[in-house]
Amino acid sequence: MDPVCKSGCLWRLDACNIPIEDYPAQALSRALLRSRLTVLHLENAGLSGKPLFTLAPCVKFMFPLFFGVCSLKKNIALQELYLCDNKLNSFHDSMQLGELLKYNRTLQTLDLSNNEISDSGLEELSDGLRVQKAGLRTLVLHNNQITHRGMTHLGSVLPFLRTLEMLDLSDNDLEDRGLHTLKEALISNRSITRLVLASGKITCEGAVVLAEILAETRFLQTLDVRQNLILTGGLMAFALALKLNHTLVHLDLDQNPKEEK
Repeated sequence: MDPVCKSGCLWRLDACNIPIEDYPAQALSRALLRSRLTVLHLENAGLSGKPLFTLAPCVKFMFPLFFGVCSLKKNIALQELYLCDNKLNSFHDSMQLGELLKYNRTLQTLDLSNNEISDSGLEELSDGLRVQKAGLRTLVLHNNQITHRGMTHLGSVLPFLRTLEMLDLSDNDLEDRGLHTLKEALISNRSITRLVLASGKITCEGAVVLAEILAETRFLQTLDVRQNLILTGGLMAFALALKLNHTLVHLDLDQNPKEEK
């Protein structure tokens, strides 16, 4: 990874499908401390695993992900970080990601798609966002075993965020209950312009909640609710809400609506 350290023009590094363990992890961590990378892709890199070795004077045992996070917290150049498909868990890994959000002020995009963050991990991320309050603009949590219970944690921090513009919660079991929990927080939030809720097990009841949000918010521009169970009643609720909302530009629905049974 020495070329990464020395290069003054390298702005993007793709290290996908390469196990980041032992020496590669050490080398990458050192590189992150001094590099000018703004985009880092580490998809399917085996970042979650057993304790490795002593990585810092104050920490005796760390996971591969921890190692990178220690450097990422001090990195002042990185703007986009992609950690998809790493089996990141809801305990150690999520704690470290929460710490990253607390201390890093330059990161704008964090993509955690296809991991195992779950509800307890979302609590750690929310705690990190609560402290940060500035910086992150895009948070992707697609397919992370999150349920309606996790919306309590997210809802507690959304009203206070000022920079988050895009939130992707697709392919999680949010259900209608999750939207009820998020409703007031989404209405209070003044930064999110794009909300992705595709494949969230949302029915007409949830669509009515979203319609009520649309009637109140003046900031949301894109709402994606494809691949849900929204029937005629939900579509009618959206139609009524759009008469009151003048900021929404895209409402993404299934091309072939579900048929009534």
